[in-house]
Amino acid sequence: MQLNEIISFDLDGTLVTTDFVDAVWLERIPELYAEKYGLDFEEAKKRVEEEYLKVGPEALEWYDIHYWIEKFKLDANWKEILLSCKNKLRLYPEVKKVLENLSENATLIITSNAAREFIEIEVEVLDLRRFFSKIFSAVSDFHKTKKDKEVYRKIMEKVGGKFIHVGDNYEFDYIAPRQAGLVAYYLDRSGNSNGSHVVRNLMEFEEKLAKIF
Repeated sequence: MQLNEIISFDLDGTLVTTDFVDAVWLERIPELYAEKYGLDFEEAKKRVEEEYLKVGPEALEWYDIHYWIEKFKLDANWKEILLSCKNKLRLYPEVKKVLENLSENATLIITSNAAREFIEIEVEVLDLRRFFSKIFSAVSDFHKTKKDKEVYRKIMEKVGGKFIHVGDNYEFDYIAPRQAGLVAYYLDRSGNSNGSHVVRNLMEFEEKLAKIF
């Protein structure tokens, strides 16, 4: 493929399965909470999830593991918590091959909603860093709880122009980048969506790019 473009990938749900982040928030944090307050796991999980919902995904604190460690007074630091769940880190099957192919003739970046602490652990443990020239976190870098069109415009400024984006959230990975004037593809691994800018996996995304360039 003759390609001289910047290609942006979402992370969780696109390159990496959501098993890791689910394990951190829904398993390890409740486990630590249960140990701290002498509760069984199910009761601890119920209380933790109630506190999550009080904050809600529209608040930056929702994504901030430092905030939750302090709030729950947990006896662990953020890195210990994340590394304790690293066995849940998994790439989707086609990811490495697609990244190897595209990185030969394109500049690759990550554009994620996740906090940088999570991103750093994921790319290190899964040996992804070598593929990407830049990594952007909506929460950590732009103080936004979602990847809206302004986030994409700011990233365009930082990378020096337009890029192509792909991700698994219809609103944040397809609609928002298009509103910013970018070409975007919606990754629907369920296969329930159709359209010229819908792909079922990243091999299909690579094939779409080959037809364009």
